[in-house]
Amino acid sequence: MFKKFSSEEVSAQNQVKASVQRKIRQSIAEEYPGLEPVLDDLLPKKSPLIVAKCPNHLNLVLVNNVPLFFNIRDGSYMPTLRLLHQYPNIMKKLQVDRGAIRFVLAGANIMCPGLTSPGGVLDDEVEAETPVAIMAEGKQHALAIGFMKMSAKDIRTINKGIGIDNMHYLNDGLWKMERLE
Repeated sequence: MFKKFSSEEVSAQNQVKASVQRKIRQSIAEEYPGLEPVLDDLLPKKSPLIVAKCPNHLNLVLVNNVPLFFNIRDGSYMPTLRLLHQYPNIMKKLQVDRGAIRFVLAGANIMCPGLTSPGGVLDDEVEAETPVAIMAEGKQHALAIGFMKMSAKDIRTINKGIGIDNMHYLNDGLWKMERLE
């Protein structure tokens, strides 16, 4: 998704109206209840909220030119990895085994066997179409953010194919772009 992403990809930047800003804040608050105490600091009501439009129906939510959230086709908002590293407990976490780390960091989707092997950890509560943080065996911080293709129970029983779509990973274009100028 963000493999070769750069600031040239942004086709338009719009400062959103207060009503749209409230809607974005509300959907983020519903999706990530762990952010409730710091939501006013992240998305201040007085500070302008900018939505940057990019190819493939991708929207970036910016505050002070710093990308904080993104979504695709008006779907659920997902935090950037930098934000997730600041607040690590806001998303459900799944863990891949050591063998999958280099593939995930190259942008590959997460396959079911990488989650069900001895080094992997699955949370059976996670349903399909849910954004999740992808952790790695032996690592402290998340290495990617993905979107569940099937529920955790299905991943455990089927155990083949793509389990999670890799949306944003360490050292991709969005990670390298600390600020959008």
